[in-house]
Amino acid sequence: METAAVKRKRAEQEDSDNINGDELNDAAGDIDLSLLEAIEKSRPAVETLDLKTLKKLVLSFERRLKENIEARLKYPDQPDKFADCEVDLHDDLQKLRVLAGGSELYPDLVALNAVPSLLGLLSHDNIDIAIEVVNLLQDLTDEDVMDDDNPEPVIVLVDALIENNVLELLVQNLQRLSESDPDEVAAIYNTLATIENLIEVKPAVAELVCEKTKLLRWLLAKIRVKEFDSNKQYASEILAILLQNSTVNQKKVGQMNGVDVVLQAVAMYKSRDPKTGDEEEMVENLFDCLCCLLMPLENKERFVKAEGVELMIIIMKQKKSAYGSAIRALDFAMTKYPPACERFVDVLGLKSAFAAFMGKIPVNKKEKRERYREEMEERIISLIASLFGGIFRGSRRERLLSKFVENEFEKIDRLIELYVRYADRVKAETARLDQLKFDDLEIDDDERYNRKLESGLYTLQLIAVILGHLWCSEHSQVRARIEQLLKLQKLSKQDVKDILQEYHDNIGDLDGPDEKESAQGRIQRFISAL
Repeated sequence: METAAVKRKRAEQEDSDNINGDELNDAAGDIDLSLLEAIEKSRPAVETLDLKTLKKLVLSFERRLKENIEARLKYPDQPDKFADCEVDLHDDLQKLRVLAGGSELYPDLVALNAVPSLLGLLSHDNIDIAIEVVNLLQDLTDEDVMDDDNPEPVIVLVDALIENNVLELLVQNLQRLSESDPDEVAAIYNTLATIENLIEVKPAVAELVCEKTKLLRWLLAKIRVKEFDSNKQYASEILAILLQNSTVNQKKVGQMNGVDVVLQAVAMYKSRDPKTGDEEEMVENLFDCLCCLLMPLENKERFVKAEGVELMIIIMKQKKSAYGSAIRALDFAMTKYPPACERFVDVLGLKSAFAAFMGKIPVNKKEKRERYREEMEERIISLIASLFGGIFRGSRRERLLSKFVENEFEKIDRLIELYVRYADRVKAETARLDQLKFDDLEIDDDERYNRKLESGLYTLQLIAVILGHLWCSEHSQVRARIEQLLKLQKLSKQDVKDILQEYHDNIGDLDGPDEKESAQGRIQRFISAL
């Protein structure tokens, strides 16, 4: 009722403006051109955005806010009585948006104590007022206002917003916005944009907003909805941002049944492709969320229990656009988690995996084919290395090894082919880095190693690990084939041992000293066996 009254009042004003405009147009024909020029000159000049202008805008806003509070208290049941001042308050909020063009004034805005007053309006009874505050906050925190050479003014504003509970107020307002009203739908988008802006300025906000608000619950509910819209896409993007680089958030979403929710969301695309580019981007966001969630061990367990392995294999078999994303998710799920590897073998995933390994990868025409195939190649090599690392004995191990024997050892042929290709890349990058050193360009050992990893060394190391597993199987024909192919390529087992030794020496202790020692022990056994 209140909103309707305000909108009715604004409509009356717009009608009045239109009438005046029409009258002016009718009279224009009778007015001398010089008179029009005089009128134009008499118009007030646009004010320069400076401290004086800021103070004037804030003072006007505070006055309108006070009038609105007093009117609502005086006439709580008579919306028409405070409709005028509500329109004025809305207009003053719109005027404040000009401050986005002068971020250097943000500390002054904070010093004038305007932030608490603005944020208080996020819970205003008139949803239009709250929406206008959201629009203002989105403008003030937009990435375009940040001066890379002097980010401090924006940081000052963001700090003040956070200190005054902007996160809680934004999410509370988000929960009351409707999906049926176009203005409120836009406000949902702008709310998410504001939260993203705050995270961009202060990365710690990513965990803070999940700790202090119910945003995660709202996001999960949004991506659960079957119908696609722009806000569902944005919700998936914000969720991915919150999950990346935050183990705390990953575990929290897992505890909220988030793994199952994300699996249900991607399951909608197991046998169909997204209809638009925006929908395709949303699916990629959902898989980003899934891969982030699969970092903590407990979420890998939830993934297996929710039949995530089976779903990813179905997606691979359907050969739709999510094919590559399914391989990526499986790679995350099976890394250092034997139960996922065992389930993969039990539900007949080896056939699909080795078809991809042999290069039978469906390529979406929209993809950059070469880069896409290369990425899938690296993922499937990682996946197979994880299978070997997660399945140590028994019939599952035999089924995995048998894949390299069938069809006259074609998988070993492919493995050596890949080894040679990635070894050549690493060799070329090593030569380039040696030239840099020759040219007296400083590059330390860590940077040198990282650049080699980026050029393909990591994938080459995984191929060497797979060769180590195959050699240690003590299958005489497998060993003979590996030696024969290495010799044909003018390589030797020593080359493989050198790659394994470099891998061994650079294993970190991110998972703890015990895990590091165990991993190095496995690699050392390969080196000794070769």
